[in-house]
Amino acid sequence: MANAMKIAIVDDEKDMRQSISQWLALSGYDTETFACAEDALKALGPDYPGIVVSDIRMPGMDGMQFLKKLMGTDSTLPVIMITGHGDVPMAVEAMRVGAYDFLEKPFNPDRMTELAKKATHARRLTLDNRALRRELSDGGQLMKKLIGSSPVMERLKEDILDLGQADGHVLIDGETGTGKTLVAHALHAVGARAGKKFVLVSCAAYEQDQLSKRLFGPMNPEDSRLPAVEEARGGTLVLEDIEALSDSLQARLLTWLNEEGTPPETRLVAISNLQDEGKTSEDALRPDLFYRLASLRITVPPLRQRGEDILTLFTRFSDQFADDYGCDAPQVSAQEAAQLLQAPWPGNVRQLFNVAERAVLQSRRGSGTIVSLLMSDHQDMQPVMTTEGKPLKEYVEAFERMLIDNTMRRHKGSIAAVMDELCLPRRTLNEKMAKYNLQRSDYL
Repeated sequence: MANAMKIAIVDDEKDMRQSISQWLALSGYDTETFACAEDALKALGPDYPGIVVSDIRMPGMDGMQFLKKLMGTDSTLPVIMITGHGDVPMAVEAMRVGAYDFLEKPFNPDRMTELAKKATHARRLTLDNRALRRELSDGGQLMKKLIGSSPVMERLKEDILDLGQADGHVLIDGETGTGKTLVAHALHAVGARAGKKFVLVSCAAYEQDQLSKRLFGPMNPEDSRLPAVEEARGGTLVLEDIEALSDSLQARLLTWLNEEGTPPETRLVAISNLQDEGKTSEDALRPDLFYRLASLRITVPPLRQRGEDILTLFTRFSDQFADDYGCDAPQVSAQEAAQLLQAPWPGNVRQLFNVAERAVLQSRRGSGTIVSLLMSDHQDMQPVMTTEGKPLKEYVEAFERMLIDNTMRRHKGSIAAVMDELCLPRRTLNEKMAKYNLQRSDYL
């Protein structure tokens, strides 16, 4: 993983920057060197994919000035400062300004590697979180994450687009692992509050007194955050596990909702997970709060109702894991496809995601089958395939769609290559792609 991140080395002494560069390169890092801070600043933007190692004492712009410039561009960029003997007070000041750490000459190269490892790990997390925030603010990208073309998913997407434009509070319910939090993000991203704050609080993660403070304040002195209702002001406040609120907190939340007025300044999206227990949110919430939230309601469908989406999702997940692990994705046989469609999937999309990862790891080892994974997850499943409960035509069409989809992606949209591998004439392939809503442009 080290070589995925860069290290910019800035030092006016050629021997020093070359020796640091060589040592870090041996440790697996991609290094680049600069003889002065001015040159480095031209190459280091706000999303620089790595860290900086800089001397403090340099002619022209010194290390402190350089550090202040970097912090002004990207305050999260890790900068390791190198100091000479007697410069420790200056290094301490650099830490106050925003430096990640400092090394005093002569330094142990192993200490340099250790610091670089920690700093690059921190940088990777920062950039990943930054990319995620950008993605979660893009309604179009979020809607693409709601993979599937089954009738229930098409209806869900329409509901999100419709309710996203509304002003009222929303209740989202459904089984665990169906993607309710993703739906909440999508509601925010396609609505008028897309550019405003999105604050998510898991009610089940707090004791009641802590939850009261997190939602309404006062916050603990060591916590720099605002109470959630203030932090989300003007945007969207999402409360996961809304049923975990005590009666007194439900009453306080209702008071806050009444104070918000119509239309509300801040939109509340409540997420309930009670379906797993055979209950409903109506059972757990006081009636006035329930009806206040449930006027706009989305129920996210379980995976078992999504038909051929199961195969589409499995293929996407297994391709993703195959890339991560550097191996080929497992090929799904007709029997395995039927078994995937028949499985009850109590853990829904989250469970399918885990099965796809285990299938890729099995395939890499050259052992095991998808059927054996499903049998281990569902002890009551039978390995013999039947069409009980679902017409044979649905299984055949789902497998056919998956086969064409997989082949198109493997050949990057080359119609000729797909026709050749599947032994299909052009007209038949075009008809089947139109039938299954497969667009060649999606594979290029």
